Amino acid sequence: MAAATRDLAELELPELQAALTPSGIEPYRAKQVFRWIHRRAVLDWTQMTDLAKQHRAALAEAFHISTPGLAARYESSDSTQKFLLRLADGRHIEAVYIPNSPADTFCVSTQVGCAMQCSFCLTAKMGLERNLTAGEIVGQVRLLRSELRLLDRPINIVLMGMGEPLHNYDATVRALRILTCPDGAAISPRRITLSTVGIVPALARLAHEPVMPNLAISLHGTTDEQRTPLVPVNRRYPLAEVLRACRAFPLNRRNRITFEYVLIRDVNDSVADARRLAGLLKGLRAKVNVIPLNAAPGIPHERPSAAQIDRFGKALADCHVTVSIRKSRGRDIRAACGQLLVESGQPSPGQRLASLIDTPAIPETTD
Repeated sequence: MAAATRDLAELELPELQAALTPSGIEPYRAKQVFRWIHRRAVLDWTQMTDLAKQHRAALAEAFHISTPGLAARYESSDSTQKFLLRLADGRHIEAVYIPNSPADTFCVSTQVGCAMQCSFCLTAKMGLERNLTAGEIVGQVRLLRSELRLLDRPINIVLMGMGEPLHNYDATVRALRILTCPDGAAISPRRITLSTVGIVPALARLAHEPVMPNLAISLHGTTDEQRTPLVPVNRRYPLAEVLRACRAFPLNRRNRITFEYVLIRDVNDSVADARRLAGLLKGLRAKVNVIPLNAAPGIPHERPSAAQIDRFGKALADCHVTVSIRKSRGRDIRAACGQLLVESGQPSPGQRLASLIDTPAIPETTD
């Protein structure tokens, strides 16, 4: 692969149409190429059989199609699978496949590491190494669909892996446009959920994007004094501002915002906390996804008892809040959606083990 070739995996369809012209390929053929890459996960020019041989040769000379490499794959007894993926620069990220949740769901990363420093998340221990490109975000989906032979089946996507999606705004939104393009993978935005700690200016921008995913807000606290030690970005974007942005966020009549709440023993797990949370969300079309913490080395918190988890959930329900308790998945492979860790670029699973993989919040309305 020549260093000067252009990466087609990074291009949206209009950009691909323009890119083909210097190679003497008609712009209308861009839809064919886009379909091969993103719908059929075909990266070999010779297999693009509805293109003339001279066009395939021209494509091979001028372009390449990057995709993350599969470094390791782990399968749980409950069929959850964790994929360690190698990027072109040698760094690693993780993506997770959760079957029957109730649909087939991919949990994908948007950054190598994370800058948010949440105290209950092992990815925070990495810091931020770099943002992923749109092609690297989309490439995770393409690779998992191909490896799992799910090219012809509907999937859900949750942007809940490594990183804060709205901290990598431009690449994340470009990836959403590529994933949802009707001439590519054609994944409905209603099947995509973006999880964020609440970067308020980015939420305001997202509200005006043509591709609107489902929104999940990582709340985790009911006062600024409680939330700031857990989610340090709260110093910059306190609860009132985050909730104000949520109230302004456009929702169609069938949608709700999911509020994710990691439940931590003796920190935010009291009945009073539940009632205060219900008060914060009053008037919002909301659902609370309670995530009992899975303790792990390096995380200075503990999981509440089963009885306390039940009390918290019941207190929310008694306040007429729609609530779900997240079910742990993949316990035996120690994967964690949103709590993944790669240390020093080493792919040894012993260095990356976080807590448990939890079934993520998935879209309530699918087509």
